[in-house]
Amino acid sequence: MITVGTKAPDFTGIKAYQTGQQDFINISLSDYKGKWLVFFFYPRDFTFICPTELKGFSQIEDAFKKLNCEVLAASTDSEWSHKAWFERDLTEVKYPILADTTQKISRDYQVLNENDGSAERGLFIIDPEGDIKYSLISSGSVGRSVKEVLRVLEALQTGERCPIDWTPGEKTLGKG
Repeated sequence: MITVGTKAPDFTGIKAYQTGQQDFINISLSDYKGKWLVFFFYPRDFTFICPTELKGFSQIEDAFKKLNCEVLAASTDSEWSHKAWFERDLTEVKYPILADTTQKISRDYQVLNENDGSAERGLFIIDPEGDIKYSLISSGSVGRSVKEVLRVLEALQTGERCPIDWTPGEKTLGKG
C-alpha cells in the first residue's frame, strides 16, 4: 500500500511525449533522484478538466524548478495520443507526459480505475530520496489546485511543522 513516508513505486524506461523533442523519450523514476518531483496522473487525453490542470502546472513550472522540483504527468493513453493532443491543444506544456499504456504505473500508484482503464486524478510529491511525502487522489470531476501543490511543496521543504494555510515567510511551528 502506498503511504506517506514509503518509497515511491519504481518505473523504468517508460515512453513519454515531451513538447520540443523530435522523438519520444524514455523516463525512469531514477531520472529524478536528488530532486523533488510532483508526479500527477490524469484520466484521459482530449477531455475537459485535464487540460486545465496540465496548463496550470505549465504556467508555474518555473516556480517548481526554483525549488529543485520537476513536474511529471501520466495517463494510460499512448505516447501517440499525447503527441496528437499536445501538438493540437497544449503546445505550452513543456514537462514530460508518461504513456502508461500497460497501466502498471497507475496500478502501482493505486490510481487505476479498473472499470475503464483510466487513471484517477492522483498526485504525489516525492522527495529527493524517492520517498512519498504527500499524496492526493480525488474525483475525476474536480480539478486540483496547482497553487496548493506548490504551497505544500514549500511547506515540506521547510522540514518543520506548518499550520493551516501556512505560506512561505510565515512562522512555522518548529521541528516535529
